[in-house]
Amino acid sequence: MIPKSRLYTLVQGWKNKPFQEVHDTSGPTLRDGFNSPVNLEADALWSKRQSISYEPIFNLSGSRLGGVLFNPLLQADDSQVLRLFMDGLDAIQYWQSFSKPIPTILPIAAKTLCQPTQVDAISDLVLNSRLPVGLVALGIMNLPSAPFWHDYQVGLARLRRIGLMLHLLHFSGSPQEIAHLDEMRFNGVHLSAQQLRANQLAHQSIVDLAEVCKKHFGAIYIGGISLVSDLTAAQSLSASYCYGGLMMPPVSRHQLLQINDSRLAKAIFSVKPQ
Repeated sequence: MIPKSRLYTLVQGWKNKPFQEVHDTSGPTLRDGFNSPVNLEADALWSKRQSISYEPIFNLSGSRLGGVLFNPLLQADDSQVLRLFMDGLDAIQYWQSFSKPIPTILPIAAKTLCQPTQVDAISDLVLNSRLPVGLVALGIMNLPSAPFWHDYQVGLARLRRIGLMLHLLHFSGSPQEIAHLDEMRFNGVHLSAQQLRANQLAHQSIVDLAEVCKKHFGAIYIGGISLVSDLTAAQSLSASYCYGGLMMPPVSRHQLLQINDSRLAKAIFSVKPQ
């Protein structure tokens, strides 16, 4: 009898080998189902990265992207602050990985800074992110009442020492705010176009604000820009940056990478304020 060749043996072994089902590693299988934990986690991550959460901030002429405001933190409660803060840092790292560093304002309620445990957690998140100084700014909302003022200042000073920039959102023009801006040397102050339309800010408050910003090299931001007249008002205040629907509505973090500064002024500011 002629001995069987090695090739024959290999073919027979392959033919008799039990069938093994092959699946795509990134897609659902019939056995796992479409609602497997792995797939749900991947869908949640994709959805988070596509969320329309980032409001672009431009210089007054609209020719340059000056930063981003992370909107979800504006309405966050205590249980959401750290998770959303981490999402904001993750977005900054994402842009940084594309060699497009974008200064980002992460809003936070002043009452959060009165809690040492929250300040510890925020500090750890920022330090572990290893982001360059100047990319992360705290947008302080709703200054605390007198009994909590000391705790707030201690928490704010701790975060300032690790390199965070400071912005005051929702400026009201009170003497307490002016003194606080001067003492802590805030990097930015945000007014709203609605305030300017309704003349809600006293002339002396605007003069004091301009002096403090000039003294500490701070910038004035005007939010809620929706009319051409809002741009005119921002120009009369010598505002450095503007944001709102007229400039550009909120976008996803991937869409933000597509903003081309060289074409922005032509596309959005075909009508310039005089």
